[in-house]
Amino acid sequence: MKGRILIIEDDREITRLLSAFLEENEYETISAMDGQEAAVKMKEENYDLVLMDLMLPYKSGKHLLEELREYSVSPVIIISAKSMMETRLEMLRIGADDYIIKPFDLNEVLVRVEVVLRRSGAVNEQQKEAVLKSGELCLFPLEHRVMYQDKEIALTLKELMLLQLFLEHPKKTFTKANLYETVWKDVYYYEDNTINVHMSNLRNKLKKAAGQDYIETVWGIGYRLKGE
Repeated sequence: MKGRILIIEDDREITRLLSAFLEENEYETISAMDGQEAAVKMKEENYDLVLMDLMLPYKSGKHLLEELREYSVSPVIIISAKSMMETRLEMLRIGADDYIIKPFDLNEVLVRVEVVLRRSGAVNEQQKEAVLKSGELCLFPLEHRVMYQDKEIALTLKELMLLQLFLEHPKKTFTKANLYETVWKDVYYYEDNTINVHMSNLRNKLKKAAGQDYIETVWGIGYRLKGE
């Protein structure tokens, strides 16, 4: 199989067509018919790609995408009848990797899937072997997993991105502006509680799992990885 694809679509005929066509092209497909079912499946398992409608029962595709981006960078392609440019741009800003307008051509969907998977690095074997370490703490960037010894530490996407930054630059002290502009991709205009909350949560999770501090505060400057 080339990859596992989660199809989130409340139209059974569209789901059937997509599933059959993708499986003919050597992809494994799993389906969810509404937003609540999709939210559970996204958290329970990992997928190489998500195909998602926007107008879903119980929870919209927009809310699902926002939730997914809190803990995963799995590629997402929106397939929707909403053709307004504002909607398409909003979904891309939130974190969608591509946007297909209904009605669609199945061959176009296949090409878009192949392109997004290739771009995401899902087929890059060299990246799969990459690992960042500090003592017995290991971060696997492509898999978006953090392990301490044989135990996995559950982090949100922002927490994982912060930790990856520290592990990639173990001797650097980061200011709050450095962290915000790198992880949130926005200009840091003023002191707020965003960085404090995320750093506190990250440090607490690491200490609970490992029994030690991995990140230290440099008073008046910011944060850095604690030396071994």
